[in-house]
Amino acid sequence: MSVVQLDGVVVLKIIKHCKDNLNEVVTGSIMGLDFDSTLEVTNCFPLPKLADEEEENAENNEGEEYQWEMMKCLREVNVDNNAVGWYTSTHMSDFLNSGTVDTQFTYQDKIKKSVALVYDPFKTSQGSLSLRAFRLTPQFMTLYKDGTFTKDSLILSNFSFKEIWEEIPIRLHNSALITAFLTELEEVGTAETDFEKLDLSTNSYLEKTLEELSKSLEALGQEQTKFQMYQRNMQRQQAQKSAWLQKRRQENAQRKQNGEEPLPEDDPNSGFKPIQEPSRLESLLSTDQISSYCKDINRFSANSFAKLFLSTHLNNAQ
Repeated sequence: MSVVQLDGVVVLKIIKHCKDNLNEVVTGSIMGLDFDSTLEVTNCFPLPKLADEEEENAENNEGEEYQWEMMKCLREVNVDNNAVGWYTSTHMSDFLNSGTVDTQFTYQDKIKKSVALVYDPFKTSQGSLSLRAFRLTPQFMTLYKDGTFTKDSLILSNFSFKEIWEEIPIRLHNSALITAFLTELEEVGTAETDFEKLDLSTNSYLEKTLEELSKSLEALGQEQTKFQMYQRNMQRQQAQKSAWLQKRRQENAQRKQNGEEPLPEDDPNSGFKPIQEPSRLESLLSTDQISSYCKDINRFSANSFAKLFLSTHLNNAQ
């Protein structure tokens, strides 16, 4: 897959659904067709969300039933009903988490060329449409299916946080009739002018991004603390095991002198249970989230400086 082609009506539906629920994370299903190297998305519909978080399993079951019923209704009215992925809203690019990974893995495991469309209304308010398409990489799919996110497995596979997601380019598409209508609106001057790109306010966006960056750094620090605790416990257990083994060998030497059978040195009843190594998945996701925030700050700052320099020259010209 080299490009995701979105119909204009799909983009408008996603934007409307997300803007109507700005304070919540909303999701939906996207319909379309896989054609050669292009994934054509022609329709979408929102998925329900239960208010009671304790009924998570019930929510998942209801979501699946609703999705199947909607696809059945679309098929009956001769509308594209082939599921090709899902969409979700995000706030300040905070979608790089285990929940998004788990949902996309489920879709991608069943539908090989499915994608996740991510729309950020807050970033869009800064002057540019923030709608992106993502897929999990084949290497991450293999690791996630095996559940092997240990330190040794990551080193052996030479896996990096940059290899979790792959972004697919998006191409917007409209029918000839809609294109003609938009052209007519532009000619008569009724099309709305976009002044958001001229907005010079930067404090709120940068402050919020830095706040989210601090949260991700704190989450990464907590994961590092868990791993350091695991390493300390392993060292403590190894020291205890060495002391026990040395004592057992001394005891066996004494038993040999007495003509008795030596005791096994790998006694399973010695009390040393293997310590489970914590998964490094959350650390990878937090690192990926931090990298995303840093890129956003760098990109937004560059655009903001350009607008500020332009406004300064305009003021001097006046």
